[in-house]
Amino acid sequence: MKLLTITTALGLMAGAAAAQDLRIALQSDADVLDPDQSRTFVGRIVYTSMCDKLVDISPELEIIPQLATEWSWNEDGTVLTMQLREDATFHDGTPFNAEAVVRNIERSQNLDESRRKSEVASIESAEATGEYEVTFTLGAPDATLISQFADRAGMMISPDAADAAGVEFGLNPVCSGPFKFQERIAQDRIVLERFDEYWNADAYHFDTVTFLPIPDTTVRFANLRSGDIDLLERLATADIPAAEADPGIEVQSATSLGYQGITFNVGNGDRADNPWGEDKRLRQALSLAIDRNALNQVVFDGSFVPGNQPFPPTSPWYDADHPVPERDVEAARALLAEAGYPDGIDLEVQAPNTNVPLQVMQVIQAMAAEAGINISITAKEFATMLTDQTAGDYTASQVGWSGRVDPDGNIHQFVTTEGGINDSGFSDETVDQALDAARTSNETEARKADYDSARDVLIDESPLVYLYHDAWVTALDAGIEGYVAYPDGMIRLEGVTMSE
Repeated sequence: MKLLTITTALGLMAGAAAAQDLRIALQSDADVLDPDQSRTFVGRIVYTSMCDKLVDISPELEIIPQLATEWSWNEDGTVLTMQLREDATFHDGTPFNAEAVVRNIERSQNLDESRRKSEVASIESAEATGEYEVTFTLGAPDATLISQFADRAGMMISPDAADAAGVEFGLNPVCSGPFKFQERIAQDRIVLERFDEYWNADAYHFDTVTFLPIPDTTVRFANLRSGDIDLLERLATADIPAAEADPGIEVQSATSLGYQGITFNVGNGDRADNPWGEDKRLRQALSLAIDRNALNQVVFDGSFVPGNQPFPPTSPWYDADHPVPERDVEAARALLAEAGYPDGIDLEVQAPNTNVPLQVMQVIQAMAAEAGINISITAKEFATMLTDQTAGDYTASQVGWSGRVDPDGNIHQFVTTEGGINDSGFSDETVDQALDAARTSNETEARKADYDSARDVLIDESPLVYLYHDAWVTALDAGIEGYVAYPDGMIRLEGVTMSE
């Protein structure tokens, strides 16, 4: 009997030792953990482990099944029918079925605080046409809808939990992914724990996943080298050579779908009533004062791609009629003088309080000064900065976008009058019409013409001054196996293991 007791104790100790926590360092803290309300890139990383979507993407950017197993369109592209998984459940035990999908879509459309409204605006009705079949009827063809379902608009949350919590759902989110929410301490950690009832649980090998916001890139990298974390997202380009030379570290990268730029407040509340919000010539002048190639070399060792549009120059959606401008300080000064500021003008730009954005803004600050633009930089915690953007409490903001598979996801919601993330407050009928039209066609040539039409206006008005397109560089412990870098920058843990 004593032998059995010792054996049992040893077994329990072995089980405890086998428990694994994967520690992931994020560049910043996530905002609210509610897919309908949130907008941060790092929040999407957390969701990838916590909240399954109707569909996902492959590393080659193909749309693949997740909670929806197959789908089909009617002949004119106005009715989408999806077949759903029959073995999925939410973390609180609520069944996942067609009725749950309908309630999710209705919440995205009707919740006052929802940022997904424009992403699902084409859906006139969602109907459970079977226990595991949902049918979406659209007001007009929407070429973007499937790709929207591969992101937050397609993330399914427990409708019962959402109804009970209302706007406070993000304090205790309940989804259906491989890991469920355990705890959150703001600016310190978000902890998820394994969900044993997950439909594909055998493919996930960690008991907990802890996300740690560490804004300082140098500290993040030092923590990886010391073993205090296991994986970090967005390795600084300056640290790539050291990471690649370290036998205990593996580096993976994928070209980003997104961009970085400067957003101007041109119509979002009282603070838009300033020269920068009222006169496009000033915004054009700043764009001309920036040497995008030099910026890429100085801050990123040439690892990124200079840009002036929401799509990189290598994208089939890029408008070649508006190439990346060369720096022209004299032209910038002439525009300032024409606008009534021959002796220069001040500009406050808010930026995330992390290394890379501040380095970017410091380089731009020096370039702009030569043209007579005196930039002051206000550093803010990222989620706070986004809150201020939404409220219109800013003049200009150095902010980016992680990118979407469909081009619509990089432009429509930022510059259309009713766009869900139009923090600029920009509004133009021609742009609205062109970008709405691009959503209704499945013909690439027709959509490209619409995007080009919108770009003609947006290049001139410059509510967003685009700077560059980055790469997602991930550094991880060499003991991690099975990890694959994706172009959307998300950290997917299916099939990923870590040796002790």
